[in-house]
Amino acid sequence: MKTATTMTRRTFLQKSITSLFGGIALPSFGYYYARFIEPKRLTVTAHTISHSLIPKSFDGIKIVQFSDTHLGYHFSLAQLRRVVMRINDLAPDVVVFTGDLMDAPNQYRFSHDIAPILTKIRAPLGKFCIYGNHDHGGYGTDLYKKIMKQAGFRVLVNKHAWIEQPDKSKIAIVGADDLMLGKPDFAKMFQPIPPATYTILLLHEPDGATKAARYPVHLQLSGHSHGGQIQLPFIGPLITPPLAVQYYEGFYRIQDMTLYVNRGLGTTRMPFRFLTPPELTVFTLKHEPPLS
Repeated sequence: MKTATTMTRRTFLQKSITSLFGGIALPSFGYYYARFIEPKRLTVTAHTISHSLIPKSFDGIKIVQFSDTHLGYHFSLAQLRRVVMRINDLAPDVVVFTGDLMDAPNQYRFSHDIAPILTKIRAPLGKFCIYGNHDHGGYGTDLYKKIMKQAGFRVLVNKHAWIEQPDKSKIAIVGADDLMLGKPDFAKMFQPIPPATYTILLLHEPDGATKAARYPVHLQLSGHSHGGQIQLPFIGPLITPPLAVQYYEGFYRIQDMTLYVNRGLGTTRMPFRFLTPPELTVFTLKHEPPLS
């Protein structure tokens, strides 16, 4: 009888100690993972974009999107160098950056080191970028434009650019000013584009898709949301920023327009990511014969 009682107490103590350490270890591991592991776990997602208006000469053309580096807020120049190397490994034809380069431009001490890094991105058909809200914030408007131009990017502010092949076939890349702190002018940016042109819109905030879909846009590429930074299974993101509430990650269909929301690379406000790893996105274009 004494032995049975002793074993019961021992088992109880073992279970109690295991539960205690488990209760401490799991949250501690979760914190460590979300703070130090996932924010550096760069992922590459690849998608094929098919449309009848994509010229045949654009079959196989690769566009790489990166977004929301937020340099200075737990995202370093060393990390940016690794991103550039990874982009070049993907051998893109076109590279687009959809905003928020520095977290606080007026406080970032190494802004002069950014352009030499981004210059190394190779994209034979062009590098294009737009403003995010953080690029305008902190008196960063002119600084951002200077850095990106020095790095060989074409800064699109309510205007479009052509990507042209040797046979003279082309598609349009349109860049909108930031919705929160800029002055987007949708009528102006689309007006000169012929209606039968495949058109890609770069717009930082994804919820702007509800307005963009009224215009001749076929694919909108956005960032801003960071995928919510922290998601929970069966629940989704705990919180998303303004203008990234309806659309926060991946593909959506709005009328005749396709929207893709990139999770970005950096973090802001909280240096955590959980179930939202940093992302580079590769889009491979494909001509789709029209239905007869």
